[in-house]
Amino acid sequence: MKSEFSFQVRWGDTDAAGIVFYPNFYKWMDDATHNYLAIIGYPSSKLFAEHQIGVPLLEANCMFKRPLLFEDQVVVESFVEELRNKVFKIKHEFKKEGQMVAEGYEVRAWTSFAGKPKAQPIPNYIRELMVSQVEILEG
Repeated sequence: MKSEFSFQVRWGDTDAAGIVFYPNFYKWMDDATHNYLAIIGYPSSKLFAEHQIGVPLLEANCMFKRPLLFEDQVVVESFVEELRNKVFKIKHEFKKEGQMVAEGYEVRAWTSFAGKPKAQPIPNYIRELMVSQVEILEG
C-alpha cells in the first residue's frame, strides 16, 4: 500500500537563503506516516483513543538530492518497506514535479500505552494492510 501526502512549502519552512531548512523533512516524514495510517483506516488518534496504541519513532534518516524552495508543491509517497513482528520501516520519497528531491525512512514500534509503554506485535489485520511492497522479516 502506497500513500501520498501533498503540501506546499511555506515561508517559515525556509532558511535565510530561501531553501527549506532540513529538519522540516523530518516533520514532513512524521506527517506522512500519520497520513499513511489514516489511509489504511487506522488514524493515530483512533489507535490511541480506542486501543491505547502509538507508533513512537526509533530511527529516522533522510538524504537530500535537490533543494526545495518557498511555494514549491511537494508530494511525499510513503510505503512500508520492512515489516517485523513489532516494528515497521516506512520509506518516504519526496517529489517535486515528479522528480525525487529527497528520500528517507522512519523505523517505528507498535506500542501499547496502556500502563508503561511496551512494544506489541502488530495485529495481523493491520499487517495485511501494510504487506504490499514489503520485505517481511523475522524478529
